[in-house]
Amino acid sequence: MEPIKIAVIGGSGLYQMEGLADVKEHHIPTPFGDPSDAVVVGTLVGVRVAFLARHGRGHRHTPSQVPYRANIYALKILGVEQIISVSACGSLREHLHPGQVVIPDQLYDNTRRRANTFFGDGLAAHISVAEPFCPRLSALLANAVEAAGETTVHRGGRLITIEGPRFSTKAESHTFRQWGMDLINMSTCPEAFLAREAEMCYAVMNSISDYDVWHESQEPVTVEMVINILRRNAKMAQLAIAGLVGQLAQAERRTCDCGDALGQALITQRDVVPAGTLERLRPLVGRSAGGLVD
Repeated sequence: MEPIKIAVIGGSGLYQMEGLADVKEHHIPTPFGDPSDAVVVGTLVGVRVAFLARHGRGHRHTPSQVPYRANIYALKILGVEQIISVSACGSLREHLHPGQVVIPDQLYDNTRRRANTFFGDGLAAHISVAEPFCPRLSALLANAVEAAGETTVHRGGRLITIEGPRFSTKAESHTFRQWGMDLINMSTCPEAFLAREAEMCYAVMNSISDYDVWHESQEPVTVEMVINILRRNAKMAQLAIAGLVGQLAQAERRTCDCGDALGQALITQRDVVPAGTLERLRPLVGRSAGGLVD
């Protein structure tokens, strides 16, 4: 099968991609368990694209239970180089209104119970995530959302990911605002960091669904609020993704540094890395990642 270089990971309310033709489902076992669901591969604007429902069709997985490593690993096996993530989020700022879209440029991990790296078991890597989202892909994604023309798009913002599955207390929400956070969700960590370890470009389209619980004149966030906004923005998201996929497919190569993220990150001497660890991480640590695997 030809490598599938572009993938979409859909969050709450986006469990399938409209407009996909010649669809095939792939059940891909990984050393980290099964992905959230079958990876759906189809043709969108003439381009073969992979789609994965982050929470599984029917929303079976809580944010803490999403098999993030299996998801990213499965996409890596397919040959994916660029991931467009779609996610709901809450606003922690007055000027970021429900219904609008933010393409964040910074990320704060406030989760506690999630496996957040592929490495360990005899192989250490220290990945650089000063810029946790691919700047090139994020800019292109913002352009695509603007071109869809149905909502206001904000470029940049500081996103905090909390453990969930509960929503914040008012004390927590006000604290996150004091920390300088602009947005809040439950799913971008560790997904973005794992994508970087897999040398993939990663950008996230955050649809604002609510004001979390800090806003005194607005109702506290509910599941109904989240789903209503995402359904309203679903058409826009589909149009933006289709436009971006066509643009990405025309580019000859990536011009960012994401594709060589492991080049300076692997620190363990090759001769002391357990053979089993090398085999398990073969898709990640081949020649393009420092030559650990021949």
